[in-house]
Amino acid sequence: MDPILVGIVGSVVMIALFLMGMHVAFAMALIGFLGFSFLSSFKSGISLLCRDIFEQFASYPLSAIPMFMLMGAYAYAAGMGERLYEASQVVFGRLKGGLAIATVMGCAGFAAICGSPTATAAAMGRISIPEMKKYGYPEALATGVVAAGGILGPLIPPSTTLIVYGFLTEQSIGKLFIAGLVPGLILAGLYALSVVVLSKILKLQETAPGRVRYNFKQKFLAILRCADVLLLFLIVILGLYFGFFTPTQAGGIGAAGALAIGIFRGSITRKAFIEATKDALMTSCMVLTIIASAMVFGHFLALTNIPGLLGTWVSRVDLPPLGVLLFTIVIFCIGGCFIDALPLMMLVIPLFYPLILKAGYDPIWFGIVVVVLVGIGVLTPPVGVNVYVVKGIAPEVPIQVIFKGTYPFLIALFTMLFLLLLFPELATWLPSVLSI
Repeated sequence: MDPILVGIVGSVVMIALFLMGMHVAFAMALIGFLGFSFLSSFKSGISLLCRDIFEQFASYPLSAIPMFMLMGAYAYAAGMGERLYEASQVVFGRLKGGLAIATVMGCAGFAAICGSPTATAAAMGRISIPEMKKYGYPEALATGVVAAGGILGPLIPPSTTLIVYGFLTEQSIGKLFIAGLVPGLILAGLYALSVVVLSKILKLQETAPGRVRYNFKQKFLAILRCADVLLLFLIVILGLYFGFFTPTQAGGIGAAGALAIGIFRGSITRKAFIEATKDALMTSCMVLTIIASAMVFGHFLALTNIPGLLGTWVSRVDLPPLGVLLFTIVIFCIGGCFIDALPLMMLVIPLFYPLILKAGYDPIWFGIVVVVLVGIGVLTPPVGVNVYVVKGIAPEVPIQVIFKGTYPFLIALFTMLFLLLLFPELATWLPSVLSI
């Protein structure tokens, strides 16, 4: 049988397995193994499966992922998320839509110590959704802002998404982290602006009627209570960027720092330590399994020569650089509706990254564009992962209501994407300044 036809059939079957509810990692590994075995031999397929899984789990560059997962888990157990949200409430709580704005800023703060969109949404959702519902926020806004706020996790460093991108493209993790900072803060501002506009449309009253109005000193002290979060962030990011330690060491130092802060504050007990470690381990295994499975499927696709034919087709069509970029963006947007962020990156980047480089685009800038694109994907139906995370926190809210609540923030995400296309310096300026 024609290898190209086998590749197309395999890809269609894999997507069908996704839609039937099979875990993406198992679906990719199964189709990759069966397809490779069909085109080569069963013995070769078994050898490929074992080798790819072992190599990814034994990969030193990817060992940064469990370290940063531990950092986020210990930070949450240490109460950093609660303190960030409380400080945001003190500063923004009296504004119209203030609790939703506080949620956005809390997500931005927690993103600085947790690189996962789902973990950011889960951590802040447990704290903020009950508070917003208490003061009469519409369910769509209360849940939608949390689901969208989680996207700040992979954009504001550290970011497991950018670690995977750096691993796939052999780019500097430190530069990618620094490049995501300005776009992440701008996106947080766009989210806050969306809340302000929604508050006027929905005619929200003050978020916390009768609550104390805080003066400047009280606001300053509330922010000061989060100084350990800022210090931990600066140690990890600047130490990584300036080469004092590797990404894995940076994650380990961050995890140790978060654990030390939690023990010092008395918020991490033995039970909390065990639970946080277990959660980080389970999440890390899930991420590494997805990466290993995507490698198996990628080797199957390489054997079909579909990637090479795609590159040849784009060259023959002679698309201008902007056309190549827009074609890649469309693929990410469509794929994001059906495939989770990490497997989508593992499938698409090896195919399109060489074309993006050939078109003359900056690889660091493109990494930030990819994060925004997969952020759009984790909010769009039918496979909006962050939406389902929020559904787990607020099971009484219908899933369609949560999706509806994300629509204004999807506009903010597309606005951020447009700004990055129009002003690439938003992602490239800070790394270039710090490199001087």
